[in-house]
Amino acid sequence: MISQLPKWIEVGAFIFALIAGCVNAIGFLSFEHQAVSHLTGTATLLGTSFLGSSFSNIIHLLGILSSFIFGSAIAGLLLDGSSLKLGRHYDTVLLLESILLLIALWFLSAGSIYGQFFASAACGLQNALATTYSGAIIRTTHVTGIFTDLGIMLGRFIKGEALESRKAKLFLIIIVGFIFGGTLGAFLFAQYQFMALFFPAIICLFFSMFYRVYAKKYS
Repeated sequence: MISQLPKWIEVGAFIFALIAGCVNAIGFLSFEHQAVSHLTGTATLLGTSFLGSSFSNIIHLLGILSSFIFGSAIAGLLLDGSSLKLGRHYDTVLLLESILLLIALWFLSAGSIYGQFFASAACGLQNALATTYSGAIIRTTHVTGIFTDLGIMLGRFIKGEALESRKAKLFLIIIVGFIFGGTLGAFLFAQYQFMALFFPAIICLFFSMFYRVYAKKYS
């Protein structure tokens, strides 16, 4: 599947991972250490909340989980097929992600926790976008599976199998992008608080416009 993707996909994967790492860092630093780009920790918190936590906290965690699914569902409605193809609504998905991040910024700046739901929905939307064109190989909003895949590839390489160099390179690019995005998100949050979400929102908007122009020219 990786070999069938265009050469520039590495650039897109890095940028998406950077966006997710940035949003997640802002979330972690500002939402009471609540991650929004992936659901593993949130699901664990929900499980532990059934023993002793308030009902409102349980509902809040369910809201974050549901918002991520909602964002993914939007991508599922807009995007057809499982291959990367010009003319599909990637620009619409990126525009919606930008809007969701700006709504999250507005709510959070006003002191409302509902902003977390919109940030989570934006991450679900982005993760589903990457999943649809890569056949679930590329995930840009979390890196647990990518580290696992790298470990599997390393084990197979040690026992003499050929290394899938492009796949390994792509995974490393995503990891670096996510970590760098976390660094950027921490820096921006320290300087601008919730206004830091404006940066990933603008990146999404820019690439939405770029894709629309590119698709009209070459499709």
